[in-house]
Amino acid sequence: NREKPEPFYRLSVTKQKTSSEIINEARNVLRTLRTQRPFTPTENQRKLFGSRSPLAPQKRPPSVFSVHASSFDLAESRPVSGVRLSPLDFKPVLVACAKDEDPSISLPKPAVDAAEVRKISSARARLFRRTSQGNVFLAKMVPPDQNEEKLDSEEPARMSNLCRSNDTCLTEQREYTPFNDESGQLICNEHSGSKLEREDVLKGTAGNFLFQLKGESDQMRKPGVGSLWPRSAGWKRRLAGLENDTRINESEEEKIFWHMKVLPILQELKSEDKVENLCLACTKLYQALNEGDMLGKRFKRRSVLLKTLYKLVDIDSDPLCLKLAKIILSMKVDGKNLLNVCKLAFKICKNEKNDYIIQNDKLLDCLLEVLTTEDLQKNSEALLYCMGAIKFMSGNAVLLNEMVSKGAVEMLLQLMKQINNIKESDAYFSNLGHLLVQLTATLRNLADLPQARCQLICSGAVSELCVALEQRLNDKDVCTYIVRIFSKLSSYDDFCAALADCSRCYVLFLALLSKHQKQQDLVIRIIFILGNLTAENNQAREQFFKEKGSLNTLISLFQTYHELDLNAERWCHIRGREEEKQTKHPSEAEDVLIKLIRVLANLSIHPSVGAALAAAHRVVELLVTVLEYKSIDVCEELVINAATTINNLSFYKVKGSAVQDKKLHIAEMLLKLLMSNSMDGVVEAVRVFGNLSQYHEICDFIVQKKIYKFVIALLDAKNQDVCFSACGVLLNLTVDKDRRALLMEEGGIGKLVDCLRDFGPADWQLACLICKTLWNYSENITSAASCFGEDTDTLLVLLTSLLDEELVQDYSLDRDLRDYHKRYWEREFKPVAEKLLDRIQSHHSFVPAVTITAF
Repeated sequence: NREKPEPFYRLSVTKQKTSSEIINEARNVLRTLRTQRPFTPTENQRKLFGSRSPLAPQKRPPSVFSVHASSFDLAESRPVSGVRLSPLDFKPVLVACAKDEDPSISLPKPAVDAAEVRKISSARARLFRRTSQGNVFLAKMVPPDQNEEKLDSEEPARMSNLCRSNDTCLTEQREYTPFNDESGQLICNEHSGSKLEREDVLKGTAGNFLFQLKGESDQMRKPGVGSLWPRSAGWKRRLAGLENDTRINESEEEKIFWHMKVLPILQELKSEDKVENLCLACTKLYQALNEGDMLGKRFKRRSVLLKTLYKLVDIDSDPLCLKLAKIILSMKVDGKNLLNVCKLAFKICKNEKNDYIIQNDKLLDCLLEVLTTEDLQKNSEALLYCMGAIKFMSGNAVLLNEMVSKGAVEMLLQLMKQINNIKESDAYFSNLGHLLVQLTATLRNLADLPQARCQLICSGAVSELCVALEQRLNDKDVCTYIVRIFSKLSSYDDFCAALADCSRCYVLFLALLSKHQKQQDLVIRIIFILGNLTAENNQAREQFFKEKGSLNTLISLFQTYHELDLNAERWCHIRGREEEKQTKHPSEAEDVLIKLIRVLANLSIHPSVGAALAAAHRVVELLVTVLEYKSIDVCEELVINAATTINNLSFYKVKGSAVQDKKLHIAEMLLKLLMSNSMDGVVEAVRVFGNLSQYHEICDFIVQKKIYKFVIALLDAKNQDVCFSACGVLLNLTVDKDRRALLMEEGGIGKLVDCLRDFGPADWQLACLICKTLWNYSENITSAASCFGEDTDTLLVLLTSLLDEELVQDYSLDRDLRDYHKRYWEREFKPVAEKLLDRIQSHHSFVPAVTITAF
């Protein structure tokens, strides 16, 4: 009994194989596709919201604004008392000596010393615009170790001597009043009568009068009340005859430190007019404040310090403003001042040229602290510009790595969780969307770093990003940035697996594709992500395909971008050949089609999904249309992807298969690929013919068009994949005994033997395929010599050598791969090779003494 010839891809054993085994056996028949990640062009300028933002500018906070000294609020800068006091019955006596009045409060205003102003620039003049030399109080001598001056209210005669025209004087009927000597000069003799210079720290609505408390202008107002409202426990002490103090826990050491270390630096900031020296002074100031534990809200002399710093903001110098912003943020300002200092930091970081100086400072630390400590709803606008500044920093590789090391990933995810907890009905929901744009843009940049990717996976970023995506489907900016994060991270197996496990993501991606179908930059990334999810994960293929409307959504996208591409082609032909695109890069429509077809190809690997797609006539029609109108010279990747997907679908012999219905038309389209200059296109066409040649009509077509000669010639390609595909076609041709003689043309037998010799020991699948082809060919053998000709002896020796089990023990391979080769050799190659060897030997008169030592 003669063995019945087996067609290509027919299972050689009766046992039903799993889908993974079928896929492995068929190798280059069913294939997933890879493609490049969509390219995102870098913005020419750093902006809060990109130039491609779909929202009108008036609906987004501005990227351009001005921050001046007048933008800050001095009332907020006052230190927190910790003790709430009742109003005092005592009222101070105010002596009005100035003509210039504040419009908000009809009280005298200190004059500006014209001679002093002429020494500095206009910006420096603004710094001193409220400086007065007349606000001087009579002081009692302070012991040198206290390094502080006090006023003696018991010497009224001296008060009259100290008042001058255009000056504001304030007297108080109390035992004594401390004096804040901002000039850094100490009066060691209470009878010296020297004139003291000081700065009026009150400004605008804060008033132009003050109580001098323990060397500091610690004026406070009760909210909504115009009168003075001291918030310090020191008032109670003073009235009780205790130590004069405006803060309960201020120590003598702090007083001494202020006068010895901080005050001289403040005086330097007021008198210096060179930016370099001001920057150096700010550096010294920060170090001094840090050393004296004076950073934060509880610092008693905070208002004096902040007022000086606010006025320096008017100087147009990014390096100086950087140092000012760091100190101001370290003082834990809030409200209007927090917003303005965040805007100041934003303006500094907006300029890419400032990245170097930012690297050498600690501004990032301050901004990250704002994100983790400030109230999300109360300070949403300040957090927006803070986050915008961090986003700009993340565009710099050095700062990006620093962010990761400082735990920025966890901080941003915690902030995102807070934002996600805000309901859509909340009044803050819309404003927090602006913040979320900056946050997700920063995460997109962080996703480039391996360490950040690990943190994103471990911290559950996938679920939080999906929640944000679901809540912000109407905000294209947020959606785009989140999709870009997924686009980057889904290229890595671990993150791709985590995303695939989040079943909600498929619904969200389909919703986005339906909502933003013509937004190419968003669509292409979602399609790219789906391609990654379905590349290796069979469960993801099934889960996505089972989502309601998944196939219809893909077909709708395919048709939309196919029409866009087709219109572009027509327009190109109308304008003439010289107008055709000169670049090999795909157009936007072509790029979407490339990645969309990749999704279809990957989905088709799943047995049930592949069978359903093979029966989806609209899908197959669109794929064939791509082969019809698109030249491989214009967009090679698109055409090859379409051919690969058709090849995958042709694997399934299902009822109503659209591939079967159109097989002859498909074969005609494949001829264009065979005749092209693209070797990849040729190989892909041969692969499709390998499946389609199972049908008699296609075999007739191959013979009629002389395609078999082309296929035989490909055996000389010395490429395993090319030979594998060519052998598939030849195997199916030899199923029909009337076509077996075609192998004798073009030296087909000799080329098959050469392929067996060249690739057999390294590729048992290919070796098995060659043996099956020769088995079909030799079915009616009468003489080995007449059947195989001069290649008979070589073939006998080859088969004998390849059946030697020692040949399989290739110890240069790792154990798993070696075991895999051995299993395939035993189960697939050996049975066919032994039968073929036995057939040849039984029809051959002798076995020549020839040995082959190497392959």
